Amino acid sequence: MSSPSDRRYIKDHDWVQVEDDGAATFGITDYAQDSLGDVVFVELPEPGSQVSQSESFGEIESVKAVSELVAPLSGTVTERNEAVLDAPELVNDSPYADGWLLKVELADPAELDNLMSAEEYDSFLASGS
Repeated sequence: MSSPSDRRYIKDHDWVQVEDDGAATFGITDYAQDSLGDVVFVELPEPGSQVSQSESFGEIESVKAVSELVAPLSGTVTERNEAVLDAPELVNDSPYADGWLLKVELADPAELDNLMSAEEYDSFLASGS
């Protein structure tokens, strides 16, 4: 499966989709949810919290493991996906749509330059990373 081309990616298997107004949506990739297995719990920061690029912003727990969620970009959390908190399996069922995690107002759009395109991310996966 090819990664959606309307997003940018990090090696920690998180994605970000940036809108024209500077709003960004964070989530985990299909590869990440598949590797984790059945997601049973997600911990996300409250709106108003600050997140920093390449830093942990929460946790995701599956039947296999607990993993840190890593912010692809820095900014202020404007919304968290309450549906995922109530039904963590949304991350497995729909990692690029209903299973999004956070909406963030970006602090520095230039940070996008540090991220991979879908093609680069798919190549990264193909290399066995």
